[in-house]
Amino acid sequence: MDYINIKGARTHNLKNISLSLPRNKLIVITGLSGSGKSSLAFDTLYAEGQR
Repeated sequence: MDYINIKGARTHNLKNISLSLPRNKLIVITGLSGSGKSSLAFDTLYAEGQR
């Protein structure tokens, strides 16, 4: 399976997280307000759109 790999994300409230997200699957990101969900989602979408 093909994955989107994120390594060492450190924007806004994200503190050096790394993860692999499967492509062509529905991904749900949950967490408290201000925990970095939108930063993770939008930065990932932006980076993938640049490829």
